[in-house]
Amino acid sequence: MRNTLFLLVFISTFSQAQNIYPQDYFRSPLDIELILSGTFAELRSNHFHSGLDLKTKQREGLNIYATASGYISRIRVSHYGYGKAIYITHPNGYVTVHGHLQRFSDRVEAYVKQRQYEKESYEIELFPDLNDLVVTKGDIIAYSGNTGGSGGPHLHFEIRDNQERPINPLLFGLKIKDSKKPTVSSIYAYPINDLSHVNGSNLKQKLRLIPLKNGDYKTEDLTAHGKIGFAINSIDRQDLAANKNGVYKIETLYNGMKNFTIDFRKFSFGETKHLNRLIDYKHYKDKKERLQKLFRDTNNPLSMYDNVVDDGYLIIYDTLSNIYKVKITDFDGNETTININIKGVDKQPNDVAARFISPYYITSDEVNTLENQKIKVNFPKQTFYDDFFIDYKVNGDTLTLHKNNLAVKKSFTITYDVSNYAPEDLKQVYIARLIGYKNYPSYSSTIREENKLITRTKNLGKFCLARDIVAPVITPVSFKDGQWLSKYRFLKIKIEDKESGISNYRASINDEWILMEYDYKKKTLTYDFNDKVVTDTKNNLKVIVTDNVGNSTTFEASFFRK
Repeated sequence: MRNTLFLLVFISTFSQAQNIYPQDYFRSPLDIELILSGTFAELRSNHFHSGLDLKTKQREGLNIYATASGYISRIRVSHYGYGKAIYITHPNGYVTVHGHLQRFSDRVEAYVKQRQYEKESYEIELFPDLNDLVVTKGDIIAYSGNTGGSGGPHLHFEIRDNQERPINPLLFGLKIKDSKKPTVSSIYAYPINDLSHVNGSNLKQKLRLIPLKNGDYKTEDLTAHGKIGFAINSIDRQDLAANKNGVYKIETLYNGMKNFTIDFRKFSFGETKHLNRLIDYKHYKDKKERLQKLFRDTNNPLSMYDNVVDDGYLIIYDTLSNIYKVKITDFDGNETTININIKGVDKQPNDVAARFISPYYITSDEVNTLENQKIKVNFPKQTFYDDFFIDYKVNGDTLTLHKNNLAVKKSFTITYDVSNYAPEDLKQVYIARLIGYKNYPSYSSTIREENKLITRTKNLGKFCLARDIVAPVITPVSFKDGQWLSKYRFLKIKIEDKESGISNYRASINDEWILMEYDYKKKTLTYDFNDKVVTDTKNNLKVIVTDNVGNSTTFEASFFRK
């Protein structure tokens, strides 16, 4: 009995030592069972997911609660990103973030709208004082929505430390039902240099996964020699949702010894862009599959690694047999393993990866400038992770700048010298990136400096000069000119621009600015009559919408309201 009690105390103490985060401090931000549509540090486009995406029953308007007492220290309203978001600073130093909100609680909504009207801007960022918006644990602070860059109704929820680093909220005691093991859809082996091979080839090899009855996997036995590495595509699912979510930890063992671990517990926003070094970026751009490399390339600053031996690479020697094991774990400890038997065979590789060579070579730790005819490209130091030959061509106004399948760390500059154009020919001209099979021109943010057009971008690929002479289109929704709107709560307008895109808009009633919320997904502007700007019976509405090259459209209508 005494030994059993000692063991229980030891296990409890050990468990607490492993988790340094408070377990009962934060409550759930929702009053429904928590179901995930996105996990912490999940692999997203150019970044790690910085929180949990919590399902809201495919609805908007659910109560969002303060998870602990504190004060609202930041409020942001934007068309994109988190949309409407609230940040709460708590006495223990942590900050909770709530994004994609439909609207704020009445007290917060009044605080925000007053300042939106003062600035005459829907988009706004506020930093309330310590005593302005104090909240108590359990207070309703907002209602769930789908604003910003959300792909459907849900709550984005984060917990950050006092250095603004996001931490997995599940470490603080939030519970998600999960009895399912992670799954693996593919695994690849990489010969790392010209002398190494896998199954006789110097090319990256996809290995055949063999599912086992217990949910684990093995691969076909393989032969190899020299320096090699592996990469996998793995996901996790929870009990109550079919979403393909990210995993919590990946470990590898080589002949029984740990040689690589990546642990998705926390990260900093400064390193999130380096997700593109974790994955096989070229494979992702070409195949739309994110392979997580189980080795650490040079110039990889991610802090998530542990137990790394030889950067996770394996050195395979002739005639020796080796066992390589990959363990993939979700937050609840459900574990999936892959076993790989490797036989060392020293032989000349049958095929060697082709190397692209051009007159233009990029040295990653230097400034690189490319100039041909009237187009100049300037890459700052450390724009790329590696040195490489770049495909650079100019044909008239069309610039070919490699394939868009190399990871880019920093924005670089493309400058067009347009001094040979007549001023009238440059009206509504912009720099476009050509995308898709049909090379559709997509607006790249363009500024004009004297006789130059300049864009900053992180995209390689094809660029050209394009012209947009089509003004935005404005269409009333559910009302007509001269209509009575006494029973309406909202006034809606649809705005569209199919070429360079919407830059800004301004709306007024009886020459007084009104707050109209822009939903770029639905292409609508919405005014809430509860703002009480409208006090007259007859009212004149005016909406001006401008696109990114200056084309402008004005819509005017009158309506009546009691």
